[in-house]
Amino acid sequence: MRYSQLFLRTLREPPSEAETVSYQLLARGGFARQLTAGVYSVLPLGQRVLLKIAAIIREEMNAAGGQEVMLPVLQPLELWEAQPARGVSRAEALGETLLRLKDRRGRDLALGPTHEEVITLLAKEFVRSYRDLPQRLYQIQTKFRDELRPRGGLIRMREFWMKDLYSFDADEAGLEASYQAMAEAYRRIFRRCGVETIMAEADSGAIGGKDSHEFLAPGEAGDDDVMLCAQCGYAANREKAEFARRIVPDEAEAALEEVYTPGQKTIADLAAFLHIPEARTLKSVCYVADGRLIFALVRGDLEVNEVKLFNAVGRAGLNATTLHLATPEELQQVGTVIAGFTSPIGQDEQVLILADTSLQIGKNFVAGANREDYHLLHVNAGRDFRVDAWEDLASAFVGATCARCGGTLEAKRCVELGHIFKMRIKYSELFNAMFLGEDRQEHLILMGSYGIGLGRILSMAVEQHHDARGICWPVTIAPYQVALCALGTGDADVTRAADDLYAALSETGVEVLYDDRAESAGIKLNDADLIGLPLRLVVSKRTLAAGAVEWKLRTAQESQMVALADVVERTRAFITSAQTTLT
Repeated sequence: MRYSQLFLRTLREPPSEAETVSYQLLARGGFARQLTAGVYSVLPLGQRVLLKIAAIIREEMNAAGGQEVMLPVLQPLELWEAQPARGVSRAEALGETLLRLKDRRGRDLALGPTHEEVITLLAKEFVRSYRDLPQRLYQIQTKFRDELRPRGGLIRMREFWMKDLYSFDADEAGLEASYQAMAEAYRRIFRRCGVETIMAEADSGAIGGKDSHEFLAPGEAGDDDVMLCAQCGYAANREKAEFARRIVPDEAEAALEEVYTPGQKTIADLAAFLHIPEARTLKSVCYVADGRLIFALVRGDLEVNEVKLFNAVGRAGLNATTLHLATPEELQQVGTVIAGFTSPIGQDEQVLILADTSLQIGKNFVAGANREDYHLLHVNAGRDFRVDAWEDLASAFVGATCARCGGTLEAKRCVELGHIFKMRIKYSELFNAMFLGEDRQEHLILMGSYGIGLGRILSMAVEQHHDARGICWPVTIAPYQVALCALGTGDADVTRAADDLYAALSETGVEVLYDDRAESAGIKLNDADLIGLPLRLVVSKRTLAAGAVEWKLRTAQESQMVALADVVERTRAFITSAQTTLT
């Protein structure tokens, strides 16, 4: 491609809305432009990167037994409103994130953020017998989610590009085989795209299901924390991470005792006032869901993890999508005092009390006395208050003890690139998708869901591969493989040599962006570094006088001279070697 014909304009400064390094460089390099919050136009250079990512994904999905389909973005809202036997509909779970609209006949529709419902209906129609299984169907499709806070350029968008594959199996062994096949395919995809990832245990969120893993790319642009144990390799999203609760000294239960604690509303202030460790206090955080007051209890040295609480509330049979911190008015309606002095003691059956397992370690905690400026000493679960359910409600933290091996957990900031789920019968049960088994009995199809965000791969490739001058694309997904710069295009010999080299490289299959503009050397070289193609070749009067071309890898500090006669073969060898390294 000749630069003079390319639909491209680079920028010296990033747009004001560009908050991440990746979008700053993508905007400056002419890869994408924001139309409105969370919605982007992808320009020719960016589209070439996305197409290469999509090609890698297709190759790996096909190799893992996938068959490509194209499913409708426009879907009847009633699919999303289908009510499961337990829990809430997906429309309720997604809330305002689900984009809704009406057609001219007044029918309610949704713009699909994902396609579990649609694909399940197809499976119900086409899968009749165990002989029709397994099936693995995938698509690469535009999705829509009305994100409250779209951010990070192409990392969190309202309109985005996603690969989703759905597996259909007859039994648990088949589902496990599909799950492992997809996990390995994902490892290969990210490795081939040149993006470092961590596979971590994860919460399933609105998709549903039990077994779930995320593929997370380390980077400061992330909004997820993965908790890691260097000793045993355990990795889990903070929303899911388990950890061993710190042991506190045990002792015999003592009698309740009320103490005056004026103004001591926080755990830190209370512990300092009473000269005790925070681990000897009981933290009561009040929420409301489905109009019901919920006490989330954790030991004072820990914090409530709202994703874990969300799941616990759902297990308790309440609509967790309505979960929110209780307002002072809501607390007053049930006769509970201002937060800071509340406790589960004396609460009636209408209040749901969920307690973290940390409160099963140790005795004689300090808790609120349910009146302002007073606390109770020697509070014990069971004796002084009931617990409706013991749950893992606490957030893992840096320095926590690994529940697997006793090592120490660390945190790493990451961006989610892919997520795989074992949904099992969640959707087949909802839509009665059955098959006739070898035993001549009808069974529900077992399902899995496997998603990858293409824009996120593109963004994280930039986050992980850039320097002060611009992007440093991995060769496998670079928009072009070679930047060819002709310096001094007013000189006929330079133009002729550059044209000939462009033709020779193109004829051998090398992808070349040929900067044939009548611009200064500084502009051309700066633009080449900003765009970040893996190899830069410069033709100038100086290089021609030496019978050579200036050869410089984008990641190298120094350039070298390569004989003009050797450039094509050496370029091909470099590309082959670089691609092989990432396979």
